[in-house]
Amino acid sequence: MLKEGDIAPPFRLPADDGHDISLAELRGKHVALYFYPKASTPGCTTEAIEFREVKSDFDELNAVILGCSADSVESQAKFKAKQKLNFPLLSDPNFEVIEAYGARRMKSFLGKSYLGIVRSTVLVGPDGKVEKIWASAKSKGHAAEVVEALKTLQ
Repeated sequence: MLKEGDIAPPFRLPADDGHDISLAELRGKHVALYFYPKASTPGCTTEAIEFREVKSDFDELNAVILGCSADSVESQAKFKAKQKLNFPLLSDPNFEVIEAYGARRMKSFLGKSYLGIVRSTVLVGPDGKVEKIWASAKSKGHAAEVVEALKTLQ
């Protein structure tokens, strides 16, 4: 299980524009890597819009926002365009990064258990180490929590 202070698992994934993004390329910046269950669903839309609205705060704090789900590049691109998102959405259909960061766990819905993506965020520092983990996040208000954590870490 990933813990604060650990070296963040490396990754290279395709973004909504088809270009790959790797954690190594972002060294020197804070990276807020947030995981969400499914593009274009109500909670995920709320969360994405809130991250969009605080993007300037992230820019001022030398931080990058990356959203990640198992959706295809095409689905991510449609979601980004529809919501006018101003940050990359990563596609991880094989769950490699999602699992490496502990975001794929047992969930329960209507009394049934299933393996799914848990809304969660990992804040990686400029040195590549995990600075903060939100193992379970609410869609509403979470982006502001991440901004506050970044301010505290500066």
